[in-house]
Amino acid sequence: MTHDHDHDHAPITNGDEPPAAARAGALESLLVEKGVIRPETVRENVDWLVSRTSADGARLVARAWVDAEFKQRLLADARAAAVEVGLSPGPAPVLVAVENTERVHHLVVCTLCSCYPRGLLGPPPAWYKSLPYRSRAVADPRGVLEEFGVHVGDDVEVRVLDSTAEMRYLVLPRRPPGTERMTEEELTSLVTRDSMIGVAQPAAPATVG
Repeated sequence: MTHDHDHDHAPITNGDEPPAAARAGALESLLVEKGVIRPETVRENVDWLVSRTSADGARLVARAWVDAEFKQRLLADARAAAVEVGLSPGPAPVLVAVENTERVHHLVVCTLCSCYPRGLLGPPPAWYKSLPYRSRAVADPRGVLEEFGVHVGDDVEVRVLDSTAEMRYLVLPRRPPGTERMTEEELTSLVTRDSMIGVAQPAAPATVG
């Protein structure tokens, strides 16, 4: 589309910046100008967000694998359990931990956007935010799991959990066999981000190192 006029103007987006990012930047500038927020607060929160990794979530899982009482506290109140071991669970009011068993496998999705326990898992992967995953995880969860390399038997119930701004989910995957003599720290290295979303199994002991 072309238009004929003499005046110069800046593009609606800045280079490759998505329109949503431009709108967010404009909103931030307005809130700062109005005194609602401080630029320092914005930077601090962004720095906190980008510094998060899945290592904190892995610590929770490994602790639950070795401590049955802690696992029950984690399943009862995941936010409180995270705080108990000195971790920041993030801003979501409710954090729910769910346990995969021989009979039940959980799969987490956010059908509306990309709500996700960033405080414990870090930024969500691109595929988690994609429309194909957000739609197919609900319509064909077993097919999605197969594409990720996870085979779930017909006798296993697949439960799809839809995250929201108020409620985030953390999957407690099944502890791999042959790890009975591993320390909590060693077990932490087996827990992957994707296993805490439900699209993967933890790493096998032989693959670590």
